[in-house]
Amino acid sequence: MKYTVLIGVFLITLSAFQSKPGFDLKASTARGKEVYIAYCVSCHMENGEGVPDVFPPLAKSDYLMADKKRSIQQVLYGITGEIKVNGKMYNTDMTGFDLSDQEVSDVLNYVRNSFGNKGGAVTPAEVKAARK
Repeated sequence: MKYTVLIGVFLITLSAFQSKPGFDLKASTARGKEVYIAYCVSCHMENGEGVPDVFPPLAKSDYLMADKKRSIQQVLYGITGEIKVNGKMYNTDMTGFDLSDQEVSDVLNYVRNSFGNKGGAVTPAEVKAARK
């Protein structure tokens, strides 16, 4: 009887930990498409190909995929100066955007998992940490 109670308590505790929902990358990516259309498509184009010699591509982008934290900060604060994307130099300013942690997470999940890219999730908590 004593062991049955202990096992029951253990199972209830275990199920409480397991029932916490994980990060839903698919839902975040879907929301991110809307953020991309609103803020990014005018420079990076509908399919992420950018504008040759002006705006770098996000499609199959080595630069985008190399550093998640850098990408977060560039969406938040913008970028000035030269960058090398897929072997080509770009030197066009990008403005930062006044987006929520969720919106930054969503748009980065969209671009990091679209246009031939495959990346791990960017969570709102990571965005919040990058703001500090």
